[in-house]
Order: sequence, then C-alpha cells, then structure tokens
Amino acid sequence: MKSVDDPYRPGRGPGALEIARYELDLDYRVAGNRLDARARIHATTRRHVDRFSLDLAGLRVNRVLLDGKRPERWSHRGGQLTVRPGGVLPAGTPVVVEVQYTGNPRPVRGPFGEVGWEELTDGVIVAGQPDGAPSWFPCQDDPADKAAFTIALTTDAGYEVVCNGTLTSRTVRSSRVRWVFEQPEPTAPYLATVQIGRYRRWDVADEPVRQQAAVPDRLRAAFEHDFARQPQMLEAFSELFGPYPFAQYTVVVTDDDLEIPLEAQGLSVFGANHVDGERVAERLVAHELAHQWFGNSLTAAHWRDIWLHEGFACYAEWLWSQASGGRSADNQARTAHTRLAGLRQDLVIGDPGREHMFDDRLYKRGALTLHALRRVVGDETFFDLLRAWTAAHRHGSVTTAGFVALATSVTGRDLTDLFDAWLFAAPLPELPGPVGLSA
Repeated sequence: MKSVDDPYRPGRGPGALEIARYELDLDYRVAGNRLDARARIHATTRRHVDRFSLDLAGLRVNRVLLDGKRPERWSHRGGQLTVRPGGVLPAGTPVVVEVQYTGNPRPVRGPFGEVGWEELTDGVIVAGQPDGAPSWFPCQDDPADKAAFTIALTTDAGYEVVCNGTLTSRTVRSSRVRWVFEQPEPTAPYLATVQIGRYRRWDVADEPVRQQAAVPDRLRAAFEHDFARQPQMLEAFSELFGPYPFAQYTVVVTDDDLEIPLEAQGLSVFGANHVDGERVAERLVAHELAHQWFGNSLTAAHWRDIWLHEGFACYAEWLWSQASGGRSADNQARTAHTRLAGLRQDLVIGDPGREHMFDDRLYKRGALTLHALRRVVGDETFFDLLRAWTAAHRHGSVTTAGFVALATSVTGRDLTDLFDAWLFAAPLPELPGPVGLSA
C-alpha cells in the first residue's frame, strides 16, 4: 500500500510493523509544557525484519522494551527511533513495543510549516495534519497506518481534556486529574489528538449521534448561535453520505484565534475567531464535519490522493448551502469554475505534488470533479455512489483508483474520459450539461 520512494514522505520507507493499537499514558504539566509519557504499541511484523523504526521528534527516549525485555540495541536520532531485536523476526510475529519518553513537546517543523503539539495561551492544541503526530508519540506516521487508540492523560485540575473517542473515566487525584479515552475505530496517527483548555463541556444534541461542545464560557452564547444548525447538518450529511461513522462528535473552540479550523478523528477544533454570533464560518462547520466521512473514516492511503478528503469536504459545503436555504450547489460550482478558469492551469489534483497538497485550487477543483460527475450520472446514482463508497471503505484506506473503479461499477458507465480530464490533466474542463440536480 506504500511506496519505498514516496515524494510526499521523503526519507520514509514502508513501515515494518502492522500496528493494531497504541496505548498512550501521558502525564502533562501545563506550566512548563512538560510531558512524561509511555507508549505501548501492539503490532505484528509485516515482513522478515532485523530492525524496525518509529517516528518520534523533539523528545528524549529514556527506555525501550520489546515484549517486556530490553532489545539488543536501540537508537534515537533524526526523529527516528530504531529498534534492533537481536535476530530476525519472521513476518507475522506479534510484538509489543514499549517506549518511555519525556521532554517539552513542540510542533514538528517541515515542508508544511510547524504542525503537531502546540502550546496555547493557556492549554494545548494538537494539530497533526499531515506529519505532526511524532511531536507527541512514537508512531508510523503514514496516513494508511491506522490503528485503535487508548489515550490516558493526567494533567492539572481546572482544565478540560478532549481526546479522540469516548471518555471512559475521569479520576481526580488532589490537584491532578486523569482522563482516559477509548477510540476503537482505526485512526491514522495524524488524526490522533489532545486538546487541553479551560473549557466548559456540554451535550449539544443526542441525535443522530451524541454531539458535544468544549468551549470557553465567554464564547458559549455565540457558539450556541453559530453551531445551532449542526444537528440538522449532521442529519443531512448522514442521509447524503451514509451513517455517521463514529459514536459521537465533539467540537472544541479554543480561547485563542486559529488560522484555520481542523479536524481530528471524531472531533473538530475551531478558534475563537471562528465564533462571532453571526454564523460567518458555517461553511467551515460543514467542511470539518464532512471530514468525519471523507478523511477520517475513509482516509487516503497516500497523500497524493488528498483530493478524496478536501474535494469531498468542499463539496459538502455547497450541499449544505443549498440544504439550509442558501445558494445551490450548482450555483456554487459555476462560481468556483469561473474563478478557477482565471487562475494558473498547472495543477493535477490526482497527484498534485507535496507543495500543492493544500492549495485551494485542489479543494475547489476536487469539488468540481464531483459536481461534474453528478451532472453526468444524475442525482440518484451520484448519491448512491457516495453512500456505497463510505460503506465499502468504512474505517479503511482509500485511493483515487478505488473511487474510479467503484464509480464505474455503480453507474455502469465508462467514466475514464471524465476522470482523466478532471483529475489527471492540468487544463480546467468545462462543466458537463446537467442531467437534473435536486440538492
């Protein structure tokens, strides 16, 4: 599923381990940004190996155990923790790797800027996309390497903690509180997260799934207005895309401003600047929610296929606009097409290159690709395809080739020319004539 020479992940070869579960036990002190942690990683070897590596950046490793014993050798340099067991492990060998580590976590600096564990004015945000997971735990930082997570975090009293999955326990120990979260659905490392702040948490809705908010008190009234339509949004997307893929959905609003919102598995994070009591960011609410289907449950196996995340989430913005009484999806598509036609025609969204992964043109052209497909096959077939796509690959890894193959199967049509023009050629095609659009 991974390439040895992946230009989107330079210097990274195929991971030697098939990781089933990360168990992270974190002790964090907000004052001083101090992390003391232990990771237990349950895995099997993918091939015969005499060594394997995990990604961990900016933190100091104190001890490594392999199946409860010291390995022959281990080293940690250049963001790579390499373990040599002292012999060859055959393919399919189960292993438990335990890593104790400590330090002052900080974002990873790379081609995408600084991403990962970051201090807020009073708390923490973890924004891991696309390569920030190693800033706080050892992992195989590849979007295709999905695993279950248990995250236990002990921190200072007075802070609310939000992690992926369901909160299973909260234990007060004097001035410290221990929080334990379980995320059983396979999760890409970059989608694992920790959010710490002086938040008030409450239930927003319980249908079609439990929806929670963790928001500073000063922003609660504005949040309740700006996110009031989120339950209806979730219902609409569940109808269009298939059932919501997780047990619950949580929105965190930081007390700091953020440049952009971000999604993690089962939750989204917005800055204080995205909550103003005027719903000016509602398209972003739709965008981040849609990522729970497209990006989180269905995660691109390779970063070159990122249009499968961003194009779908952008199209969800247009669908919600019409469903909520705003501009129609077709009107939004025609506007986006006109704008893109006036920009450079040098982006191939089916393989955009690392430097263009987050180019806004990819987002809009990805959405236009879906709209063009919808215009060709009609509403009923198009939404049948989206629901078939999310059902077939629920909690799995996906590729562009897989989507094209399923589209061909569901529609019974040869769509090669359409996908070649929209995904694998730089010039912007004209939108096909509509078959009949209802949403």
